[in-house]
Amino acid sequence: MSERMPALFVGHGSPMNAVESNSYTKKWEEIGQQLPRPKAILMVSAHWYTHGTRITNEKTPRMVYDMYGFPEELYRVKYPCPGSPELALNTAKLLSVPVQVDNSWGLDHGAWSVLSRMFPEADIPVVQLSVDGTAPAHMHFQIGRELSSLRDEGIMIMGSGNVVHNLARISWQQESGFSWAEEFDSYIRMKIEQQKYQDVVDYEKAGASAKLAFPTPDHFYPLLYVLGAAQEADQLTVFNSECLMGSMSMTGYLLQ
Repeated sequence: MSERMPALFVGHGSPMNAVESNSYTKKWEEIGQQLPRPKAILMVSAHWYTHGTRITNEKTPRMVYDMYGFPEELYRVKYPCPGSPELALNTAKLLSVPVQVDNSWGLDHGAWSVLSRMFPEADIPVVQLSVDGTAPAHMHFQIGRELSSLRDEGIMIMGSGNVVHNLARISWQQESGFSWAEEFDSYIRMKIEQQKYQDVVDYEKAGASAKLAFPTPDHFYPLLYVLGAAQEADQLTVFNSECLMGSMSMTGYLLQ
């Protein structure tokens, strides 16, 4: 029997976290050193937002530099991990929705900015699953439910996004979050700590703060896959619990 692997959601923030050292990246590095080694990682990144559900199955995933206007060193980051056609096939078999293989994508910065700090050796196979932008919130949670059994096969399920992600309202000079950002981030944390995952799926119940937390749910939905993959016996660790620049949350959740 394989050791049951964790499921975790990482608030990835700026792509510069791939090359800068700060409290967030140091925590990612610490977590990576503490986690059991998975056979492979199934990554759900906010930055692969598609019509329908898609998956990569290449033996060597390509790098996707899906950001603009950053320093040249960021575009030189390499994360030469292997892929896993076997995991891609097994994932597709578990899901009740149609899954299309799509290798026009690869590992985007939502994936490699985090993985390069958690698992810098780049020797763990990674498969990326897209976020279906046409599906309602409950379907993303249901997909996570259907994927949960992978954890018992040595597969780590990882979501990468941000609970609060409203770039139009970013204030570069502000260190903390706006009151509404802190309110929404705290609401989601409280519901997760209480294991009231359905209230996270129905995030609009948070009220006015939910309307400001994100203009589109691409960065929020990866959290629902992770919560869907949660198991009753899991212990919760909350990390990097902080909002910054007014309208971005870095809060992460580890279930193991």
